[in-house]
Amino acid sequence: MTEFLSKTFWHNTVAEWAVALGVILICYIGARIILFVTNKVVKKYTAKTKSKLDDLLIDMLEEPIAVAVTIGGLFWAISYLNIPNPNTESIYFKIALFALVINITWMLARTADALMTTYLIPLTEKTESSFDDQLIPIAQKGVKYTIWILGIVLALDNLNFDIGAMIAGLGIGGLALALAAQDAVKNIFGGIMIFIDKPFKITDRIQIHGYDGIVEEVGLRSTRLRTLEGRLVTMPNSKFNDNEVTNVTSEPTRKVVLNLGLTYDTTPEKMSLAIDTLKEIAARHEAHINVETPLGFNAFGDFSLGILFVYYIKKDEDILKVQTDINLDILNSFNEKGLEFAFPTQTIFKKEL
Repeated sequence: MTEFLSKTFWHNTVAEWAVALGVILICYIGARIILFVTNKVVKKYTAKTKSKLDDLLIDMLEEPIAVAVTIGGLFWAISYLNIPNPNTESIYFKIALFALVINITWMLARTADALMTTYLIPLTEKTESSFDDQLIPIAQKGVKYTIWILGIVLALDNLNFDIGAMIAGLGIGGLALALAAQDAVKNIFGGIMIFIDKPFKITDRIQIHGYDGIVEEVGLRSTRLRTLEGRLVTMPNSKFNDNEVTNVTSEPTRKVVLNLGLTYDTTPEKMSLAIDTLKEIAARHEAHINVETPLGFNAFGDFSLGILFVYYIKKDEDILKVQTDINLDILNSFNEKGLEFAFPTQTIFKKEL
């Protein structure tokens, strides 16, 4: 037996190979034990805590840690072997280090992905906007891919790859892609700016680029408006960077300007009566409008005596109904008091020769 163990294969005795394999086996068994203990003991303990974070971290880290223990066994096993060529030994260590870096990258990527799924996505589901619901999955994939790219670059760097040339190649490819998809990129950044600045939200009425309508959906590339005519308009998000947006819903009150004209045979007494009547009308509708309204005899027009009546409809009131009620009240009150509205007329004087 001793003679067999002392036989040499590839510069190492059978005993040395057996020790190296035994180390790898022990580390593998240790990794399986870690998984078993985690599932049977640790997870039961963390399940009793109020925080979800410990359950999440244990679930995400158990497998990478087990793999890391196995990779550590490879490092340990290599140290027991006699490798006469230093370059070969260096390659073995680099391969093991490459596997370790990839394993750590895997651990970080799946942990970041799980954290966003557990904490960020539930927050976006509570908001009214659908844009963040679309943005978060894209950001989630972006974070995951970024971690993997950095991890692979770092792992390849340990294998003495020319990372500078690789990054330069990726930069040129990325530039070409950006030029080809610049309109799409503009729309995506426009959507991000809508999400950040929040000039409006779903169900708001806005005016932009000649359109007036209700916001039905905010997407990553475009926004949908339902115009007052009932038509659905899909507008690229880049338009919101290039045009002014008026949020009609956010106005505190709706200003209404009435220019009333009475006939020129209206006496000063009747003009005062008309102004007092408008004040009474404003008071009757104080539940729906601002009573402190600008009001006065403001013009001698071409065919009428002008009265300016400005009032402000309160927020959340039915704008059209309030205007209708006030206009009917004005019409009825002026007719009852003999106040005549003017209309375009001409008086022609004929001089007899």
